[in-house]
Amino acid sequence: MNREKILKASKIIRDSQYLTAFTGAGISMESGIPPFRGPMGLWSKYDPSLFDISYFYKHPEKSWRLIRDIFFETFKDAKPNRAHLVLARLEEEGILKTLITQNIDNLHFLAGSRQVIEYHGNSRELRCIECGEKTTATTEILESLPPRCNCGGILKPEFIFFGEGIPEEAVRRSEEAVRKTDAMLVIGTTGEVFPAGMIPEAAYSKGASIIEINPEPSNYTYRITDVFIREKAARVMGILYEEL
Repeated sequence: MNREKILKASKIIRDSQYLTAFTGAGISMESGIPPFRGPMGLWSKYDPSLFDISYFYKHPEKSWRLIRDIFFETFKDAKPNRAHLVLARLEEEGILKTLITQNIDNLHFLAGSRQVIEYHGNSRELRCIECGEKTTATTEILESLPPRCNCGGILKPEFIFFGEGIPEEAVRRSEEAVRKTDAMLVIGTTGEVFPAGMIPEAAYSKGASIIEINPEPSNYTYRITDVFIREKAARVMGILYEEL
């Protein structure tokens, strides 16, 4: 690992007044969760149109069987890795101010992060499509598909389907964080998913230093990244934390 880059990244973090982290699927791959895109991604095995919101409303039972098997069964045994845990510790110590994640796997939450903007929602909550009531996703609730609210309405996972907009609260909070950000950790994301992919771009345009941790170059690497550490996240974040 390039020692000079680690030192440069740690200095940027130490000197920052408002550090934000932006994470994608890559940070969770080390916890055993497959990405959506790429040769080993979920979309290479499943038709993305099956996860369109219109399909969910038309075929809730079929949709829910896929959702339970692909997401809830995959996520239930996953544990936060070193990268998730270090980000939670940085928040606890007041170094990391905001974490914006594209992931719906709850691993940042399980690691202890609380200043988290789940840009695409999460899989630990369900919302009734009739009355709007929220409930926690449990094994018992998911035994009968589609799961239903006490009012009789169908419960939908509190994450974004294709055809749905990003929740206004997530957009507002992200924009507010970007306005304050003077340094951003970009971890495990290629920058191919929009509008989320524009968040590091917006931070860079406002003068923030970008530290990128990815095993391969991304859409950010040669355009906005100030320090590119070409490694998996868990190892890098452990070393960075020791330097801080």
